[in-house]
Amino acid sequence: MVAEPPGRGHNRGPALEPGRGWRLHCWTKARADLLPTLPIEILRNRVRRAAELGLDYRTYASVRASTGHDVVAFLFSSNALRVFPGQGLPADRAARLERLAVGRIGLAQGRLLPDALLAAAGGLLEGAHPAPPPFAGWSEQRRRLRTALGRIPSDQVILVGDAAGEREWAEAARLAAYIAADRYMPAG
Repeated sequence: MVAEPPGRGHNRGPALEPGRGWRLHCWTKARADLLPTLPIEILRNRVRRAAELGLDYRTYASVRASTGHDVVAFLFSSNALRVFPGQGLPADRAARLERLAVGRIGLAQGRLLPDALLAAAGGLLEGAHPAPPPFAGWSEQRRRLRTALGRIPSDQVILVGDAAGEREWAEAARLAAYIAADRYMPAG
């Protein structure tokens, strides 16, 4: 008798019929064996790298695990940087950008022009580009973000944003991750 394959939504975990305990043990062990055991020096380097990027280790490890790559750049929305027409970059945001030793690209939103964002950042951004307009479709969002990234692979970039629609940009462009500005650059 051939067992039927699990139905939709099944995580292929152990069944709940008799012998469940043994199957659960085997399944748990098999899952644990799939996870790599990192040498302590690699783990230390990754913890150090997470700190260099201003990320907690869990977020950094999640990006590494999901993409298989290190982070090489950040995209910052002008909202996340708190730069608006006629205003400069706040000191706390400037200090955060100054500590980053990876690519830093700005996305100018609304009436803010990319040149004005670059000027406000005072040399702390390597480039600035127009952000996708509100309610833009995924293809337009992807096109704008790919233009901003140039030759940088999207799965090696984290977007730091501060408005509801910005999380969607990361999904549309298949970026490594989205981080809310208040989590990445907390006030204080």
